Amino acid sequence: MSEPSAAGSSEAIKASMLLLAATFAALIFANTGLAGAYKSVLGTEIGFDVWRFDFSSSLKEWIKNALMAVFFVFVGLEIKAEFQEGALAGRSQAMLPFAGAAGGMAAPALIYLLLTPESFDRGWAIPTATDIAFALGVVGFLGKRVSAPLRAFLLALAVIDDLGAILVIALFYSGALKAWAVLGMALSIMALAAISMRNVPKLWPYLLAGIVLWIFTLQSGINATLAGVITALFVPLKADGGSPLHRLAHGLKTPVHFAIMPIFAFANAGVPLTGLGLADLAQPLTLGIALGLILGKPLGIVLAVFATVKLGFAVLPAGARWIEILAMACLAGIGFTMSLFVGTLAFTDEALINQVRLGVLGGSLVSALLGVGLILTAGLMLVRGRTSGP
Repeated sequence: MSEPSAAGSSEAIKASMLLLAATFAALIFANTGLAGAYKSVLGTEIGFDVWRFDFSSSLKEWIKNALMAVFFVFVGLEIKAEFQEGALAGRSQAMLPFAGAAGGMAAPALIYLLLTPESFDRGWAIPTATDIAFALGVVGFLGKRVSAPLRAFLLALAVIDDLGAILVIALFYSGALKAWAVLGMALSIMALAAISMRNVPKLWPYLLAGIVLWIFTLQSGINATLAGVITALFVPLKADGGSPLHRLAHGLKTPVHFAIMPIFAFANAGVPLTGLGLADLAQPLTLGIALGLILGKPLGIVLAVFATVKLGFAVLPAGARWIEILAMACLAGIGFTMSLFVGTLAFTDEALINQVRLGVLGGSLVSALLGVGLILTAGLMLVRGRTSGP
């Protein structure tokens, strides 16, 4: 998992194309005569209550709490693999992307808070996230213009970024806790730990305990997606007969990339554009998110990486130039899925959520274009340097 292969890049491109298609479909539904049906279907109440367990929610909330929990199982598996055998396995390897990710979360949050009123302070984490699938998909489009070490750097940066987003969700976007459900969570985690300590090679015990953990987490007031990450962290990398972690990650990769993420995008990217003007683009919430992604991400990442290299704690990826580091930092500003997800946790007012969507979509688009433009510019500079040389 440490370095995207050619096949992996091809799959990332396809996944990114499908995400784009789902996004455009959502925009079409939200801005045509289908808008009423779009809202009605997503708002359909599904579920039941039994004893203390409340399983009643809208279809849109089920997508956020159930499908995205599976998404976070996959993210958790990627994070664990990178730390145990990938680009983050060694201290020297991890230092540069860790520093970049820290700067890339702090600067967007600061820009957001400077541009938005105090009433919007719950949204500070929205522009701090990176969408791995989209970022790597754009890199895949660029082909050999992006070296393998640069791809690995971006992947590690995005993985740590996701880990930061998970911690932020757990700490800042949970509600009032229910003691009985938290106790159920603790017992479920103990069960997962016991299974993991025995190094059980079969996947079903982890998945069963993970489902029970998710049920209790859903009821507890803690964001339910956290159960997915916790479950993933207990799946062992090595056991008798192979790697449960890699088997589960391989099994989840296609449904996550080609079903869960597009469904989430379709459910959350529908911004009504009718009557939209420059005043809407200049709303503090929209502007704070967009500029956090466009300016905050590259500024924070490049400054943190520069300081880390100059202080001698790490070196740049092999053969990388600063313009390419800046390009990767811009691509890290593609927030999309993760930013939209945090936005749905931060705000409930539909007008504010539309501003969030507009900021995320606009900021992510500009970040992608800047990243691509810088990589192409870096390539032209290299060609001119060779042709003008001795």
